[in-house]
Amino acid sequence: MTDYDVLRVFCAPNGGYGNELGVVREGSDLPDPAGRQEFAAGLGFSETVFVDDPERGVVDIYTPTLRLPFAGHPCVGTAWLLDVPELVAPAGVMGARLDGEFSWIEARPEWAPPRTLRRYATVAEVEDLAVPPPGEWVYAWAWEDEAAGRVRARGFPGRGDGIEEDEATGAAALLLTERLGRALNITQGAGSQILTAPQPGGWVEIGGRVRLER
Repeated sequence: MTDYDVLRVFCAPNGGYGNELGVVREGSDLPDPAGRQEFAAGLGFSETVFVDDPERGVVDIYTPTLRLPFAGHPCVGTAWLLDVPELVAPAGVMGARLDGEFSWIEARPEWAPPRTLRRYATVAEVEDLAVPPPGEWVYAWAWEDEAAGRVRARGFPGRGDGIEEDEATGAAALLLTERLGRALNITQGAGSQILTAPQPGGWVEIGGRVRLER
């Protein structure tokens, strides 16, 4: 049996909520993409990370059905677990840092897979949404406090792979930050918290709390 850690990424201030993530620290245990895809499907998390070089922070990311060049909560969580200054994903090299209770990565919006960013007028509308049918990846959001940069959001992958709603989605937060051009404090899903901040040169920092579940 391949060993793996389970993290919760983008936890609330009380340590609750967050999006579960599987991390296989010894990626050499499953070196081939087909084996990794099968393992990720068996775990059933929205993403599973395979670490190919823990010192350099080289990672490989899978959903239950496909390989991703970049994903937000897997990179934030794995950077925290490995405690490295940078992470290397297929999309590129990103800076990583720990700042108190928060783990941060610096990524580029163009690395994020396509998302439909759908704005609603009120928080209540977002919270009352039913899961849409499979098709497009929808990030539903509304201002909770526009002056303070506080956003209420929910993420619906629409892939038909059993993940009907994503509890916390760093890549979508990255795209929303680029669109709005400002730092955001996002509450997503049941209560997860994602922080973002635009950086020079088109980069965006994404941060959150990470907990080792098991």
